[in-house]
Amino acid sequence: MSMKWMQLLSIAGLIACVVLSIWFWQQGLLSSQERLRSFVDGFGAAGAAVFILFQAVQVVVPILPGGLGCLAGVILFGPWYGFLYNYIGICAGSLAAFAIARNCGRPLLYRMFPRKMIDRYDRWTNERGRFARWFAFLIFIPVAPDDYLCFLAGTTEISWRLYTAIILLCKPFAIAMYSLGLTVLFQQVLGLWR
Repeated sequence: MSMKWMQLLSIAGLIACVVLSIWFWQQGLLSSQERLRSFVDGFGAAGAAVFILFQAVQVVVPILPGGLGCLAGVILFGPWYGFLYNYIGICAGSLAAFAIARNCGRPLLYRMFPRKMIDRYDRWTNERGRFARWFAFLIFIPVAPDDYLCFLAGTTEISWRLYTAIILLCKPFAIAMYSLGLTVLFQQVLGLWR
């Protein structure tokens, strides 16, 4: 898949999210967190499953910034279940991105991501052992380009076991920071969904 197709898929996904948001707004679901949660609860386990799938897919095909997906999880399902569903979906997507890159190799990176981004992080892939340390650190902090790094990791010599351990152990902090930070921003600063 070329970078152009990835961009088109991302734009289509973003348009779908905007259309869905407008519909939610017209239904009064975005002005009341209780009404929104009640609407989502009406779908039962399917609502959670669709959200987890959305989070997983959006790691592989970026639709929205990851932080907004984390915020959506907290708004839709509350802080604990929202965190859990974010964690499951993002980890599943991260493992899928690694598997895709491991199967397709470095040419995939050049088709999906800007050369400038590849060059910025490439220097860490050449020194044995250094990449895993940097990767763990960058996955832990909430401001790194995690999706790209997961694809990049798949083109390195990092083992499946070490990669999986880093994802499962380091992702929770970044997810929690996105969820908490954006929730505080929306509720306290912007006064939404109090």
